[in-house]
Amino acid sequence: MIWAAVVGAGVGCYLLKLAGLSVPDRVLTRPLVARVADLLPVALLAALIAVQVFADDGGSLVLDARAVALAAAVGLLMLRAPFLVVVFGAAGVAAAVRLL
Repeated sequence: MIWAAVVGAGVGCYLLKLAGLSVPDRVLTRPLVARVADLLPVALLAALIAVQVFADDGGSLVLDARAVALAAAVGLLMLRAPFLVVVFGAAGVAAAVRLL
């Protein structure tokens, strides 16, 4: 059963990619479509981050070390720190908060 799901997901991903490649250029050059295509990945990433940081298994709101680490990462990004510094800094802050 698991292999059927893997193969089905692979075929679905291929067909989705093929559908994206078959969109006519006149549709893609519209300003609204270009703006949505630019902003959609940011919105999806923000939603994933919010769900992973602020929700637990029961679906309730949780403020713990993950929220503090996210705040530290945002602070480091505002200081224009390199990506690895942001990742390791946030991980260090989360570890320190959990240690306390």
